Formats: sequence, structure tokens, C-alpha cells
Amino acid sequence: MKIVLSILSLILITSCNTNKSVTKNTADSFPFYVGTYTNKGSKGIYKYALNADGTFTNLGLKAIAENPSFLTLSSDKKNLIAANEIDSDGSGAITSFAIEKDSLIFKNTIPSGGTNPCFVAANSDNYVLAANYSSGTVGLLSLKEDGSLSDLLATQKHIGKGTTSRQEAPHAHSAWFEPHSNTIISIDLGTNQLWFSQIDTETNALQPTEPLLLDMAEGAGPRHLSFHPNSKWIYVLNELNNTVTRIEKSSDKEYLIKESISTLPSDYNKENTSADIHISNDGSFLYTSNRGHNSIAIYKVDKTNGTLALIGYESTHGKDPRNFSLSPSNGFIVVANQNSDNLVSFKRDTETGTLQFVDEINAPTPVCVLFE
Repeated sequence: MKIVLSILSLILITSCNTNKSVTKNTADSFPFYVGTYTNKGSKGIYKYALNADGTFTNLGLKAIAENPSFLTLSSDKKNLIAANEIDSDGSGAITSFAIEKDSLIFKNTIPSGGTNPCFVAANSDNYVLAANYSSGTVGLLSLKEDGSLSDLLATQKHIGKGTTSRQEAPHAHSAWFEPHSNTIISIDLGTNQLWFSQIDTETNALQPTEPLLLDMAEGAGPRHLSFHPNSKWIYVLNELNNTVTRIEKSSDKEYLIKESISTLPSDYNKENTSADIHISNDGSFLYTSNRGHNSIAIYKVDKTNGTLALIGYESTHGKDPRNFSLSPSNGFIVVANQNSDNLVSFKRDTETGTLQFVDEINAPTPVCVLFE
């Protein structure tokens, strides 16, 4: 596969420091990067700071890139890796940048193993996973010592389809390194399944592993997940039927589907697609985002059995919250509203889990929030 020349021509800026500089987390601020879609005026990856009071500071454009729609950090936090979500057949790519003070230094761009990569993850062994939505594939790469990406090492091709119009073919939506395990869980919205694999480190191949597949409820459309800190419970966000499903991992490494809970009020009957899911560091509260209802759903986690109890909803003060993130201290949540071009911050009550609006700032088509 060839690297699309348009990507290389677009990734030209290694830093663009036109605003106040913030280079690391301090008591006063938490810097973060914002991935965007670049079809409506955005130029690539931007940087902001969340101040101690929850207000924002705009730190400017940091790298020009085509559709850097999802971002992750290497385990040592010295590199930022972006998924270039490009829909030309087979042209998806992954880009690596070195983080040097307040700059992103372009390293290289490598094919992602499919089309429209919408998710990227990295582990402590410097393996990198890319979930390619349109081709229904997961690409495996690695990060070299100099911060550049290896060539594509392996590709996992999904097969099958679901029962809804969005599930006419495989659509890999995310791929996750399970904590404290060598298992990889790939989520496919199209086949309506979770796919399980491991990395053969001798051959750098993705090897299927038990239970191979886990079927979600018909028409669920799984998208993202969140691991509970106890490594026993996994919460899967289902985009199409707007639910969260709890999966319990038993002592003999079985994955058992348990109950599901809606992400929407019972009286809401308009169009909605669930988008993102995160759990607090202490495992006490879970949050999901709704595109349509334009809200963050807030749940209390029962620490004895992992079940969720709805606490309420908080308006995102914008349209289509595709992604959000808890601040490193877990004291705030920052939401990226894709179709109202704004970021919104909320102060989080760590005792009750509830959110209080603090600030908002313009951002061009924001779709990913990544704290340093």
C-alpha cells in the first residue's frame, strides 16, 4: 500500500506558537490536544489548556494534518499518534509526532491497513492499533525508538454483518489493549461483535484468541468501551441502540454479557447516536455522550456488582458531542461538540458525579480531546 501523497503534503507544520505556551501539567493548568475533521476549515491538530478554574486558554495550531480524528499518546508520552480518517479506498493512514516542549515534530505517516481509520491505541510495548471503519479492518504497527512508526505489521480483517442499515458490512470502530492482560478487544459496529486477539511478538501477527467473538444484542452497534479499574468489568457503549452493556470477566477469563442500560431519558423519542464513554479513576462514576439529545449521561457504579444507576443528564451546550475526556485530576470533563465548533468544560463533583458548566471556547470541528 502506498502512502497517500496528499497526507504528506498536508503535514507541513511542526509547531505553530501564536498563543501563550503551556508545556506540561501544573497546579494551574492541564494542556490537551484536539483532533479535528478538516473539511470545514480546520487545519489539523490544535492545543488548548484547561486552567485551574476550568476556563480555557487557546494555544493554537500545532500540526497541519488531514482529518486527524482520533489521537493517542505513546506510553512514555513522548509521541502523539493520530489517525488520519481518509475515505479514499485503502488510503487511511497513521501519523506520528514527537512532542518537544510546546511543539509537535512530524516523524512519519504510514498506511493504517484500511479505509477511514477512526481510532488508534498504543501500549507499553510500543505496539499501535488502528481501527479502520469503512474497511472493517484493524491494523497493527509499532513505534520505533526514534518515534517514527514501523511499516504495517499485520491486518485483522473482520467478516459478517448485522441487522440494521448501518451494519451492512464490517465496521471496526475501536481496538483496545486490555489492561493487565495481553488480550486485544476490537469492537465492530457492523458485525455487531467484539473480536478477541493477541499479538504474537515473534511474528508480529494478530492471533485470534478465546472467546474469539462476543455477540452484542441485535442492532446494538457497539462503538467504544471503558475498563473498570478493578479489571473485572467492561462497559461497552452501543451507538445504534443507545445503551451501555456491562461485561463481566470471570476468574477463568470468560467474558460474560450482563445487563444493559439506556443512555437516554425514557421520554426521548428523537434521533440519537451514542458516541463516547469514560469511567472515573476511582471507578465510582461512568459517563457517556449522546449526539442528538446532546448530553452527557451520568451513572453511579455499584462497587459490589458493577451495575449502573442513572444519576441524570447534563447538556453539552453544543451539537453532537463526539468525544470527551476527564482531566488528569478527574476534577473536570472537557467535551468536543463536533457540529457546533466548540469545546465545553464542566467541573465534576467527585462525591456525587454531577457536572457543572464552567466555560466554552471556539474550536474548529473538534472530535477528539487528549490530555498530555
